[in-house]
Amino acid sequence: MCFKKKQPFRHVIVVGVDGAGGYFKDADTPNFDRIFADGAVTYRALASNPTISAECWGSMLLGVGPEIHKLTNDIVSTEPYPADSPFPSLFRRIRTAMPKAALGSFCDWDPITTGIVERDLGVAHDTAPDTELTPKICDYIRQNRPTFLFIQFDSVDGAGHCHGYGTPPYLQRIHEVDVLVNDVYTAVLDAGIADDTLFLLIADHGGADHGHGGWTDTEKYVTFAAAGKGVCRGELQQMNIRDLAAIVLYALGIQRPALDEQGWTSQIPTGLFDDPSLPAYRDLSHLTGAAPRISKAPHTSEPV
Repeated sequence: MCFKKKQPFRHVIVVGVDGAGGYFKDADTPNFDRIFADGAVTYRALASNPTISAECWGSMLLGVGPEIHKLTNDIVSTEPYPADSPFPSLFRRIRTAMPKAALGSFCDWDPITTGIVERDLGVAHDTAPDTELTPKICDYIRQNRPTFLFIQFDSVDGAGHCHGYGTPPYLQRIHEVDVLVNDVYTAVLDAGIADDTLFLLIADHGGADHGHGGWTDTEKYVTFAAAGKGVCRGELQQMNIRDLAAIVLYALGIQRPALDEQGWTSQIPTGLFDDPSLPAYRDLSHLTGAAPRISKAPHTSEPV
């Protein structure tokens, strides 16, 4: 049965898998399959254009497209995200609504935490290669039972740049990250918060050959999955990755901004929650953003 109460969940945990695109459907992922067996899944969530990490993670955490937030890998790697931005991050929105909330951002690619998340919010954070970061993430969950936790694993993107997206070594790395996803989910169970947690997995973009940034199917369509007692089972038919922001706010019972094609364009995908009060999903695929550019250089610190 799907939740209809004001605050469906007390905890939201997002596992971001950089560069995974829609390739979870092609890899051996027994843990992903089990965790999301009764949840909502799509392998065709639409990424932001260009399909580059900063543009895509920025869209997810800010709820606006790259044509609005204008973040690039260079910007997030060198400049702090402004505390007075008219487009605050999910972390600031949650902190404003829930001053005592435990918030965490654990990312292999640290510019997400420093360049997309404001620095004055008391967000717990750490950075390390995926396999070293995971035990720290699990300890944090068990000890703090976070209200909102954002995780980014980077090694799949590194494998794509190194070996080629969709190749056997790349799919093997997704299989290995699937084990890390299970470690995180096990920590949620250990912390005793699984019944009150919305557990999400999302990719920012895919890739073609050894790079990404274009608008081919393997670059622009990505995996999204949701699990929790408030999630309706089935395949989502339409979603954009920037919808993550609206999903998180809805799950925590926080008011979402009004839809504005010049600003907030994050929505709740149809079929994710059984709530007749949710507005109809609008097709905003015409908002493709900046011109494509190709990223050939991996930013991963994980050995591949």
